[in-house]
Amino acid sequence: MRIPVCLVLAALVLATAPVESIGARALEAIQVATEKLTLETKDGPRTLDVEVARDPAARERGLMYRRHLPENRGMLFDFDHEQTVLMWMKNTYIPLDMIFIGRNGKVTHIEADTEPLSEAIISSQGPAFAVLEVNAGVAKKLGLKAGDLVRHPLFAH
Repeated sequence: MRIPVCLVLAALVLATAPVESIGARALEAIQVATEKLTLETKDGPRTLDVEVARDPAARERGLMYRRHLPENRGMLFDFDHEQTVLMWMKNTYIPLDMIFIGRNGKVTHIEADTEPLSEAIISSQGPAFAVLEVNAGVAKKLGLKAGDLVRHPLFAH
């Protein structure tokens, strides 16, 4: 089996260069693994493809330096236990909705339309097990509210 040279070069660049030095187009062209996540809203279930940040490095990097997030995509941050979560938008160019989720998969708080490149602290306003980041306006568009259920293997239902 032959591996295309572009994939080998992309892997080498990612392994050896800090994220901020990778060109935005090159980063967006690289396929990232996603998992299905379902939001149970009053208007019915909505499915998204999410990247999952499970380790400290992935959580720290998040969606930084990206210039585009495809529709119906997001990033799920796994914090491994419930705690007050503090986030910020430093080096994040895309306005986002941050959806804070408890261990049971229930939405506890939504911080809509966060300001790109801001260092202002965004709090979960209580214990959260995970955070789902989606494009700004998605939570409102889907009718997502505190108390709605998020279905993903990460959560105990």
